[in-house]
Amino acid sequence: MKLIITQHARDKMHIEGVDKEQVITAIRRGAKTRQTGGFLTVYTYIRVAYKIIGKDIYLIKTVMVEK
Repeated sequence: MKLIITQHARDKMHIEGVDKEQVITAIRRGAKTRQTGGFLTVYTYIRVAYKIIGKDIYLIKTVMVEK
């Protein structure tokens, strides 16, 4: 799985303490909801907004943590 992470998503990951492996796990195992321009996945306390842009290539738009 290849991730292309926007600067916004990188900043959010740093602020929230989420690493790349957690994002991958959320995409693979989380409950998915279709959104305009992509998907939102929720896994445990992590939410990831992303878009599939190729075969096994994901554009990560933002990462959020439930508090």
